[in-house]
Amino acid sequence: MVVAFVDDAGVTVEPQRTFTVHAFLAFVRAEEAARRDQRAPRWVWEDTASFYPLLLAADVRVQRCHDLRLCHTILRNSSLTQSSDLAAAAPGFWDAAPALEPTIRHQGTALFELQVEADPPVDTAPEFHRQLAAVAASAEPRRIRLLLAAESAGALVAAEMRFAGLPWDIARHESLLTRELGPRVPYGVRPERLEELAGTIRALLGDRTLNPDSQQDLLKALQNAGLPVTSTQQWHLKEVDHPVIEPLLHYRKLSRLLTANGWSWLDAWIVDGRFHAEYLPGGVVTGRWAARGGGALQLPKQVRGAVIADPGWTFVVADAAQLEPRILAALSADLAMARAGHDTDLYAGIVASGVVETRAHAKVAMLGAMYGATTGESGRLLPRLARAYPRALALTEAAARTGERGDIVTTRLGRSSPRPPDAWLAGQAQAYAASASGADERRARSQARDWGRFTRNFVVQGSAAEWALCWMAEIRQQLWLLDNTAPAAGLGPGIFASAPHLVFFLHDEIIVHTPIALAEQVTTLVGRAATSAGKLLFGDFPVDFPLTVATVANYADAK
Repeated sequence: MVVAFVDDAGVTVEPQRTFTVHAFLAFVRAEEAARRDQRAPRWVWEDTASFYPLLLAADVRVQRCHDLRLCHTILRNSSLTQSSDLAAAAPGFWDAAPALEPTIRHQGTALFELQVEADPPVDTAPEFHRQLAAVAASAEPRRIRLLLAAESAGALVAAEMRFAGLPWDIARHESLLTRELGPRVPYGVRPERLEELAGTIRALLGDRTLNPDSQQDLLKALQNAGLPVTSTQQWHLKEVDHPVIEPLLHYRKLSRLLTANGWSWLDAWIVDGRFHAEYLPGGVVTGRWAARGGGALQLPKQVRGAVIADPGWTFVVADAAQLEPRILAALSADLAMARAGHDTDLYAGIVASGVVETRAHAKVAMLGAMYGATTGESGRLLPRLARAYPRALALTEAAARTGERGDIVTTRLGRSSPRPPDAWLAGQAQAYAASASGADERRARSQARDWGRFTRNFVVQGSAAEWALCWMAEIRQQLWLLDNTAPAAGLGPGIFASAPHLVFFLHDEIIVHTPIALAEQVTTLVGRAATSAGKLLFGDFPVDFPLTVATVANYADAK
């Protein structure tokens, strides 16, 4: 393994050194320990998800990194760096999916670069220097530099959460499944409760052979029974008055539980009493995370009762209240909207300001502003919201118009939306051709509105994702520094058996698994991290990011 030492400008300051893997692990451990209470080295490598688990398995944590692949994607597409050589280059290695056996690098106070032999070997130094040059020449270096740091910190968090795992009580989960579905059955066999409901559905529809799992057959059976349905979607079925609807919806709910978190899921995803979810930072174009299998971002309330802290430990569960509307207020510098949410529920503050009559009205109107709903209750209330908060609504409208033109929008820190696909552009061009029909024009307008709704929300959702990354990065850093003088022995792997650590993240919600003795300190630092994230993104603009925080031994008790 080759390690190069460079400064913040990427200039080599020491000769390269070559390490065996064992010596390298010892080197990283020593460097991190020596700099625990000061500015840590930044390790620059190809792909955090591929490399960092090797260090974690050796009980080595790093404080900072620069993930070349994640950062390349941001710099490649950001409007702030479009004049760079990196953005202008033809697609290549760094635009492809990561290799199974990656190349690596590292960076520090004297930044370190490190390189692990891959097959074929990849020289990461040129890419690192291209990225440094793109940032230096960008329209706003501070913004994009903060985004790259936050994205890379998020990659460390994701790897650590996967390695540590979310505590999971298998016996409790099996008990929940038995209570809801009946005794365990072989894969492919319908459990007792589902079979009972299936029989009820068949009897009520007069179809003894109906398979309620077949949407095509179900729709046909509903129509044959005289029900005015054109879809089997839940929202549509709820509008129908017939005795079959209640057992059918209950069947759907239990079927989702069996498919998403049933016995097969339990066997596949729970290892040593932990759910080791594989998070994908930046997996969504807005910067939100995705997950590869396991449904980490969709844990239903039915199974949260199985998420139980280790003996002597507890969970600190925190979520940001009305995060996206508050982000919108700060992005647009709308003081009136920021004041509405000061020290209170934002929707309640909108009601108190006399804009709408109820909290439900405020929520519907705000969602309409951020997602482009123009009909129904949202459409009726939007004009009131626009009069009360003109800057906020002007920002979302401008983002929508930008998308409708086929242009891109950019988040607070510099992540830009993708351009519309070629088919979209062709459809818009066809609408202006001399041969265009009325249908062509209507189709083009509809497609333009759809893309405008995407860009309308992109700038808000993407900026909210950046806030969440900064929030988690600060939590992680402060947990690292927390003085744990009386460690409680937990059941987690390696270094996560004694120190508080993040174990779950969902857009605007986090869970920290902590010794009970440190729960109060963790709660305080989680709140301070939210304030810090707001200041990083929006400076002194007076917007609050309040949290709902609960200290619980069982995740089901958090809400």
